[in-house]
Amino acid sequence: MRHLSFKTQSANEKIVQRQWFIVDATNLTLGRMSSKIAATLRGKNKVYFTPHFDCGDYVIVINSNKVVLTGNKMDDKGYMHYTGYPGGQKVEMAKELIQRRPNVLIERAVKGMLPKNRLGRAMYKKLFVYEGAEHPHKAQQPTEMKF
Repeated sequence: MRHLSFKTQSANEKIVQRQWFIVDATNLTLGRMSSKIAATLRGKNKVYFTPHFDCGDYVIVINSNKVVLTGNKMDDKGYMHYTGYPGGQKVEMAKELIQRRPNVLIERAVKGMLPKNRLGRAMYKKLFVYEGAEHPHKAQQPTEMKF
């Protein structure tokens, strides 16, 4: 009996081909959209996905102020940060945050779904979120991501 040996291809800079995707966040649910974006940033959609190598694509998100939260989350969901001073724990509701800094909702949701190490920080740098419909990445000719 002959034994066939196949080598598993591990991703490296030579074989990784990065693409640019664009997402229009208008009327998309925050969590469902963010999980798809995080998987694309990690490279989980590639056949040569390697967990210890950044083989993900670039993602551009436009119209971040038109993202949707289901249920009562717009009124109930709080985003917390700490100033560093005693009693400096601040909570801002999603409704207030989306009016003041709409990009933060998507950025924090996606960042929470990426690995918590230097590889995750490198993946996060490939995410670009914009409030309006305009973005400065037209030269990269991004393709639309399907949901």
